[in-house]
Amino acid sequence: MLNITEITGGLRLEIKVQPRSSKNQIAGEQEGALKIKLTAPPVEGEANQALINFLSACLKIPKRNITLLKGDTSRHKLVEIQGIDKDSLIKLLKL
Repeated sequence: MLNITEITGGLRLEIKVQPRSSKNQIAGEQEGALKIKLTAPPVEGEANQALINFLSACLKIPKRNITLLKGDTSRHKLVEIQGIDKDSLIKLLKL
């Protein structure tokens, strides 16, 4: 089960990123975190930017609605997503 915290106007979600993958994709759930594979390398914030771009496209929301709260240099990240609820998130990510 994903660790999703509902907050005013949106939610917080734990994400585990696997950089340098063959393609950008959602790889399911791992230890309560959403596992996302990204093609970007984990250097100079490239993977973080790729994560925000990928989530923005998947959830059909503007990039400005997605904030990286924790995990700038870690594979384990905490993101805040405004303008979406838990049910919509699960439906859009096809979980």
